[in-house]
Amino acid sequence: MKSPSQHSNSTPLSTALREGDLMAVACPSREIFRHITSRWGAMVILALEVRTYRFSELRRRIGGVSERMLAHTLHLLEGNHLILRQAHAVVPPHVDYSLTDLGREAAILLRPLADWVESNVHRMIGDGNGVAGEIYPRAGKSN
Repeated sequence: MKSPSQHSNSTPLSTALREGDLMAVACPSREIFRHITSRWGAMVILALEVRTYRFSELRRRIGGVSERMLAHTLHLLEGNHLILRQAHAVVPPHVDYSLTDLGREAAILLRPLADWVESNVHRMIGDGNGVAGEIYPRAGKSN
């Protein structure tokens, strides 16, 4: 890993690709980071942190995600080796999704951020003093 003092402008591209440098345009770590930290990517990882889900269960667990977007997100995360897709040869067929070891590592890192956001949401919406008013009308509503 590179030291925090290295900057993409001073890091040769070959080193950036070998070690990972989010600030380098051509570094694949940037795209993977985007998959993990996207709205649905993070939620999929956090949901699967708890247990294995079938597609429809996962969609219900993550309120508001469309079938198309969930399928797309699962495909991306599977391609990044963060989730495992296991198809069962039964009638009717079903597929289970779970985290890989890499996915569990990502969940361990995402969980504190998610907990922090949930604990401090009242400070980040409304007037900054925990008074939300009509600033966030969807608070508490589920899809």
